[in-house]
Amino acid sequence: MASIMFLWPMYKQFVPYQLREYLENTIQKYLDKLFRRDSNFVYIRFPEYTGEGLSKSRAYDEIGNYLSSISTARAKRLKAKESENSKSLVLCLDDDEAVVVVFQGVNVVWSSTVVDKEDKHNSKEGRYLTLTFENHHRDIITNTYIDHVLREGKEIALKNRERKLYTNNDSSSYSSWWEGLWSNVPFNHHASFETLGMDLDKKEEIKKDLIKFTKGKDYYRKVAKPWKRGYLLFGPPGTGKSTMISAIANFLEYDVYDLELTTVKDNAELKKLMLDTKGKSIVVIEDIDCSLELTEHRKKKKEEDEDKEEKKEAENLKRVSGNNESNVTLSGLLNAIDGLWSACSDEKIIIFTTNFVDNLDPALIRRGRMDYHIEMSYCRFEAFKVLAKNYLENESHDLYGEIGRLLEEVDVSPADVAENLMPKSDEDDADICFRRLVKSLEEEKKKKIEKEARKNKKKAEDNVKQEKQNKVKGMVTK
Repeated sequence: MASIMFLWPMYKQFVPYQLREYLENTIQKYLDKLFRRDSNFVYIRFPEYTGEGLSKSRAYDEIGNYLSSISTARAKRLKAKESENSKSLVLCLDDDEAVVVVFQGVNVVWSSTVVDKEDKHNSKEGRYLTLTFENHHRDIITNTYIDHVLREGKEIALKNRERKLYTNNDSSSYSSWWEGLWSNVPFNHHASFETLGMDLDKKEEIKKDLIKFTKGKDYYRKVAKPWKRGYLLFGPPGTGKSTMISAIANFLEYDVYDLELTTVKDNAELKKLMLDTKGKSIVVIEDIDCSLELTEHRKKKKEEDEDKEEKKEAENLKRVSGNNESNVTLSGLLNAIDGLWSACSDEKIIIFTTNFVDNLDPALIRRGRMDYHIEMSYCRFEAFKVLAKNYLENESHDLYGEIGRLLEEVDVSPADVAENLMPKSDEDDADICFRRLVKSLEEEKKKKIEKEARKNKKKAEDNVKQEKQNKVKGMVTK
């Protein structure tokens, strides 16, 4: 045994890979024949990588998820690894280890094997999982058990996965070809509907709509519609549109794809990006009215307002940028989110945000594309109470009445209210924060009164000017 242990590393180091593979396959062939294994057992191999070893096998990952808990309880040797999509360390079968599983009274053996591939065309290790069972159980294993394993593994992956925030890569960059269409980071935003500064009834209505959507697979199939839903979030800046997206993602436990249209080269690339998104995800296009010139009437208005110098400057900039300019059209965007290509993946939510909903083309936000329109309004008293509880853990105060009255008289965003409620030092308590908010609201009220006074003054001056012009016209007529 000591001699074998000494010679084995030398054998692996100095014997060429092709010769080793031939020798090992030949020995394995004679051993199988000697023990008549082929006649009694069936072996199904699931490789880690498919094709030329460039793409990860989904079946391999799902089987690994299925075997993880079983291996933890039964296997003698385990391997700990950090999975890209898992929240914590994952324990799995170590290399050249096996575990026995019983399914409906049938014993099967799962084993993990690794084969070093040292040829220059593939630098990855060739790992694979092998399922071994007796030949007379072939039907139950191939028709029932394998489907059971893949289904269980997929459910475990969804339960344990670490949710991601994706952004599309710039197709014109040199490194985009190996980074793929999307880059991602862990999604760590902690927003929730409980902490969202919004009317309680409105929040409950949105939550019910989301729950109805997640349970609607059979219904969408029944009415022959893709299993997707569109949400339009509109309102002034600072009213919590991005926070609402994070709250929806956390409520449903979905991944988020933040699609930046200005870096998408053309309609074909947009379709590829949409096809590369997974189910149980939210595709977000923020500030849709500013992303691209997607409506003809705005293009015409822009062209009418530009003078000759501005047009010349725009042409020079276009020549310098070359192919970096996005050629995504309104028609291409509509086809990507609501055309034939939109039915290629299930359980997906598409969200548009805008500060100026009136600037959007009606075809972009009609029902069926943006099914649910959510207005993110200014902060009122009910939303303030939620923010006060979140930031100060306070549910009542002597200034609540005055704050409620001021919030009905002035328009301030939840972001502005939250900034005033946030303690600026260790000495700041709830009383100081509420007084700071009252002072800020009173200043906004004063600005509002002054603005209305200037507006009324200008209106009066315009009326006087119009009356004088009418008198002059009347005298000329006489």
